[in-house]
Amino acid sequence: MSSKLQQFGLVATGLVAGVFLSLNFSASANKEAASALPIEELRSFADVYSAIKQGYVEPVEDKKLITHAISGMLANLDPHSAYLDPDSFKDLQVSTQGEFGGLGIEVGMEDGFVKVVSPIEDTPAHRAGLKPGDLIIKIDDTPVKGLTLNDAVKKMRGKPKTQIRLTVVRKTEQRSFDVTLVREKIKVQSVKSKLLDGGYGYLRVTQFQEETAPDVVKHLDRLAKVDKDAKGEGVKGLVLDLRNDPGGLLSGAVGVSAAFLAPQMLVTSTDGRTGDAKRRYMAAPEDYQRGTKDDFMKALPAWAKTVPMIVLVNGGSASASEIVAGALQDHKRAVVMGTQTFGKGSVQTVLPLSNNAAIKLTTARYFTPSGRSIQAKGITPDIVVEETANGNGSRARVREADLERHLTGEGEKAEPAPAKTTAKPADKKDKGKTDDAEESLHAPLEFASPKDYQLGQAVNLLKAWQIIKR
Repeated sequence: MSSKLQQFGLVATGLVAGVFLSLNFSASANKEAASALPIEELRSFADVYSAIKQGYVEPVEDKKLITHAISGMLANLDPHSAYLDPDSFKDLQVSTQGEFGGLGIEVGMEDGFVKVVSPIEDTPAHRAGLKPGDLIIKIDDTPVKGLTLNDAVKKMRGKPKTQIRLTVVRKTEQRSFDVTLVREKIKVQSVKSKLLDGGYGYLRVTQFQEETAPDVVKHLDRLAKVDKDAKGEGVKGLVLDLRNDPGGLLSGAVGVSAAFLAPQMLVTSTDGRTGDAKRRYMAAPEDYQRGTKDDFMKALPAWAKTVPMIVLVNGGSASASEIVAGALQDHKRAVVMGTQTFGKGSVQTVLPLSNNAAIKLTTARYFTPSGRSIQAKGITPDIVVEETANGNGSRARVREADLERHLTGEGEKAEPAPAKTTAKPADKKDKGKTDDAEESLHAPLEFASPKDYQLGQAVNLLKAWQIIKR
């Protein structure tokens, strides 16, 4: 029996080594590893592999074992590296084009549970009142603990018009509650705008997709036309709202930044171990266009380059939205207002595999034009304004630095994750007390509504500028 295991282990060693090599992470990324494979560690892996194949209570397919091994390697690097099976890879490709099925939430993992990074506006998750930092601990009757992120996402996806029940923990409430949602086909309108009273423009970007930057140009032009039709004197100021924007395509972030910056100004830079990971992205067509022949920026109204600007951010502003806020802040093009952003300043490269799957691998860190690292810190607003007048609304947000295994930021020391607090289900005796607060607990923040305190403060500052100019 032992000789069989030994023979099987040798075969498994070759198989595992072959699989690792066949991933082909590009020659430049693997120069160091190619010269000296960790033979002893691969033998340990092969021993475990052979023990499972020979002795596990039920037969396990080779494909399943290898897939789980790859998934485990990536999941234990950082919260954003992941294995994408063919379905997940396809969903990722579709979502960047602005249409996909599901609930409409950007999610990650924390302590074995699904963590809400940001709900997407006008989706079932947003209408149900899910908030950044919420932990999903059960999907229908299935506990999330023990599932991979991909498995959990698959369970949340489904045919439109079908119901799903999520059990959610909101840490500040110290209790769990159930939310029932109806799946639908998610069509994300990534850019919204309207002309506010007094001739001030409001431009909201909910997510950075392939058409986001061209749409921003169209909305800016539309704002000017609406103002003209209203016999205004021109757009007096602009609020760019990036609150709860979870990010998206880098080209979209560069394009949106380019709409307000002078040509060829630095938007962001990246730094990693490989040559491809060391890049500088400028406000230039070659860095923001994705296969389009004509430069859509030619239709940009001239006033967009000089209009007084305020950028609104909060703890749900992540990744691409942080790049935009950081670029406009560093170049003194806009005042950043709100609360500290999420702090996702890492670059994920999607590397397709031969089986129609892919891996999403963290390959670099983002930096603002002045060289500030975004990772695990985020963008600090020039003017801190809480979500409400009494300071409520942002204290409970989970940020990048709170995630287990997060990539450390510049000057940050790697420390063990803080102890988790387990929320208790609501006591039936307290039901009367909690029912009164249930509506406000689940009510989503209505951006650009009369109750939007942060937007009101942004407009007040723009009005003050107008008075000073006179």
